[in-house]
Amino acid sequence: MTGKQDRWAELTGGQAGEQYARRFARLAESGHDIHGEAAFCAALVEPPARVLDAGCGTGRIAIRLAELGYRCTGVDIDASMLAVARREAPAQEWLLGDLARTDALGLEPEFDVVLAAGNVIPLLAPGTEAAVIGQLSAVLRPGGLLVTGMGLDAAHLPLPEAPFGLADFDRWCEQAGLALRQRYATWSGDPYVPGCGYAVSVHVRPDRPDDPDHLDRPHPGSH
Repeated sequence: MTGKQDRWAELTGGQAGEQYARRFARLAESGHDIHGEAAFCAALVEPPARVLDAGCGTGRIAIRLAELGYRCTGVDIDASMLAVARREAPAQEWLLGDLARTDALGLEPEFDVVLAAGNVIPLLAPGTEAAVIGQLSAVLRPGGLLVTGMGLDAAHLPLPEAPFGLADFDRWCEQAGLALRQRYATWSGDPYVPGCGYAVSVHVRPDRPDDPDHLDRPHPGSH
């Protein structure tokens, strides 16, 4: 462990699993589509691709992707969230661990996609963001994708302000050997424009350090 408390734990005390699950259950019951992140990932890679759901929470996304035929592993540091995931999908792989030390989890590398949705990156322990991105990049196969979703202002975060900006995030990704491939304003693929309060980013680990291929690959909604 890093010894630093993540922002999520400061907000919830590590006891939010059941409350979080009930929130999404109510959304589903009211007719909301709660599978936007899974659909986004499914538009990028086809099953049975390997997906690491980093900061998987109650497993909502990983469970849906597994139903679609993907091979999913979920990792989270919040035991209350993982308890829900294990109850809902006991046959799936759920790991309790710090994303800044994924190298200690015994993961087999070569994931096709690493997903960090639900404001995972902004809610990390302060100062660990670059280390986490480096760890997540390290388990990607060449050509693999890091997919992230994060709020950029107080209206899209459970925080009084964003702890960092997109320029910081892109710099950390670049330091980890990742190149920005696509950026959207929503999981539905709405175009991103500067000043948007939310960003869905797709970074690629190039097949080669000088690989320019990330500039012209499919976008969500196409294969």
